[in-house]
Amino acid sequence: MKLQIGIEGKTYEVDIEMPEEESAGHSYASYRPSYAPAPTFVPSAAPAAAAPKAAPSDANVDEDKVCRSPIAGIVIRLNAQIGQQLQPNDLLLVLEAMKMETNVTAPVGGKIKTINVQPGDGVQVNQVLVEFE
Repeated sequence: MKLQIGIEGKTYEVDIEMPEEESAGHSYASYRPSYAPAPTFVPSAAPAAAAPKAAPSDANVDEDKVCRSPIAGIVIRLNAQIGQQLQPNDLLLVLEAMKMETNVTAPVGGKIKTINVQPGDGVQVNQVLVEFE
């Protein structure tokens, strides 16, 4: 069977050889590679020590006075400091995930009590990033 394939504006003609048993009946529904498939890796359960630990302040936080991470990523820039007075939607920090930057803004207005991350830190979804007074 001959096919024409276009790649980067050039047309190539290729010959495709089909096994005799399939070409006669035109049964192309299944594909069987001529090589053994790679083994599937199934990770075993991670030991309890390797599990990510919650930040110490996560247990007793007032949800109305914290800013949590909307995504898992890396902190690339802090735009606020401890003691700084902010308005709702002021920029706190910037996270990077999958080569995209995400601005994290203040959910409430107030004075920053603690910042629990530094540039270069990895964060998980819903991790407390900033606490307000």
